[in-house]
Amino acid sequence: MAYKTIEIRKDGPVDWVTLNRPDRLNALNPQLVDELLDYFQNMYFERKTRVIVMKGAGRAYCAGLDLKERETPDNEPGGGPQRGLLTQRRISEIVMRMRRCQQPIISLVHGPACGGGFAMALASDIRIAGESARMNAAFIRIGLSACDIGVSYFLPRLVGVSVASELMLTGRFINAERALKVGLVSEVVPDDKLEEAVKPYLDEMLTTSPLGLRLTKECLNFSVDAPSLESAVAMEDRNQILTSQTIDVAEGMRAFLEKRTPVYKDR
Repeated sequence: MAYKTIEIRKDGPVDWVTLNRPDRLNALNPQLVDELLDYFQNMYFERKTRVIVMKGAGRAYCAGLDLKERETPDNEPGGGPQRGLLTQRRISEIVMRMRRCQQPIISLVHGPACGGGFAMALASDIRIAGESARMNAAFIRIGLSACDIGVSYFLPRLVGVSVASELMLTGRFINAERALKVGLVSEVVPDDKLEEAVKPYLDEMLTTSPLGLRLTKECLNFSVDAPSLESAVAMEDRNQILTSQTIDVAEGMRAFLEKRTPVYKDR
């Protein structure tokens, strides 16, 4: 697919993904939804890309659903529950594919990250906020439930049920400073320093073995939902056995002892 609403810049093993509808604050219209679905679907079996950085062009990360270009809702002629559910599932599938792809996703959040934009930030593995970042579960402010696009799953796991309840039941904004205090973001930097701030994360992730990084994201996500300690440990044991059988683990140990950067082959 030739993308028009997202821009992909490949920098070696890092994909820089920019939501590129700045005139609409990168709000989600049907084309942007389609392109995000396509991109993240392709990432599942992509091995050359090891880390994904997501950001928004212009003044925002993503202002949520573009209400001026929304598809026919189910309470208007031509709608109905079948069409409404299909539209809903197409949008919610974005965060499912973000979670499913094996590359860690780092979101650089500045300006509004509302509704679906908030959901994509939450579905990322790491969030770094610009000082202008303002996030909210905007759905409840337009007559809908705040439980949408995975927000009711991700938010309480990140900040706890109490803070999640406050934000979701009111739709109020959380700014960058408070987001840092409650653990929603890893750090806050000036907006123009966001790309500089992400570089240490990239450098450190890229010194890990490719398989080790992929399996760590997968196991961490599974462990969050694990029904018991035994289930989590079983997944961890499986990861260690798989990685220990690669040539990369020997290279990693040699590089550690020789105090140098490892050169991994992903095999």
